[in-house]
Amino acid sequence: MKKIICLFLIAFLSFGFAGCIRQDTLGAHSDESGAVIEQQSPDSFPELSQVSYIEVDYGSYFNGINGCAVFYDNLSEQYSLYQKELCEQQKSPCSTFKMISTLMGLKYGVLESEDSRMNYNGGIYPVEVWNADLTLKDAFQKSCIWYFRQVIDKVGKESFQRELENLHYGNRDISKWQGSNTNPLPDLNGFWLDSSLKISPIEQVGIVEKIFEGNTEFSPEYVALLQNLMLVQDSNGVRIYGKTGSGVNGNAWFVGFCEGESKRYYFAVYLEDKNAEASSAAAKEIAMKISNDLLYE
Repeated sequence: MKKIICLFLIAFLSFGFAGCIRQDTLGAHSDESGAVIEQQSPDSFPELSQVSYIEVDYGSYFNGINGCAVFYDNLSEQYSLYQKELCEQQKSPCSTFKMISTLMGLKYGVLESEDSRMNYNGGIYPVEVWNADLTLKDAFQKSCIWYFRQVIDKVGKESFQRELENLHYGNRDISKWQGSNTNPLPDLNGFWLDSSLKISPIEQVGIVEKIFEGNTEFSPEYVALLQNLMLVQDSNGVRIYGKTGSGVNGNAWFVGFCEGESKRYYFAVYLEDKNAEASSAAAKEIAMKISNDLLYE
């Protein structure tokens, strides 16, 4: 009887230790030298050393403007990078953050549809088209800051921090909630406007890819609504979706994705040049030209 009990205990302990070893090594594997290599969390963005990428020359599209571009082919899972070093640097997202704000507003019940309105206070803003009682569709496409300042405040800091952590959105720093007084009016400032929140062009592409491939907690209904707001071209079999953004120091964005009959690319074009030509409109034009050329290849 004692022999049977001892054999049982040995078997039990052996199984227990094996289970512990298995749990400790789930997130790692060894290379040929035996060194342990940590695996990336499925929710985090890989380093460039861990993905397939090529460096390309898109200089002709930029026409002398300093900037960079990231295009990600989700079929081949390959990145194409122009100005690789700048592609990896974290910058203020500016109004490209309206993509996240829209989804957050919908998720937390602040927004219900493209026709949702905030409270226009009758003030006079520097952009004339903002001086109205705008719908979500108008505010998104006219990039109205005061509208999204209200959306963000109604969702709240705690919810935004939690969602940005879940998304692995850039540096996730919203500590300067009210912004850095970049603009003259309080409701035209925020952590996403030349302030504490930063994200790289490569990370922007990763975020957009996660959202539109259905790998976030945002419902398909909300993602579809956002996609409709982002549509900027639907012609000749090519659809391009994106959001502009611009700061005060000659930095500008256009972030989104493009698709044809059998291809889809996620992209971010970022400009950093005090040249007057470095605008969000220029970033958008560059991205659209590259997108059309890629899809017509």
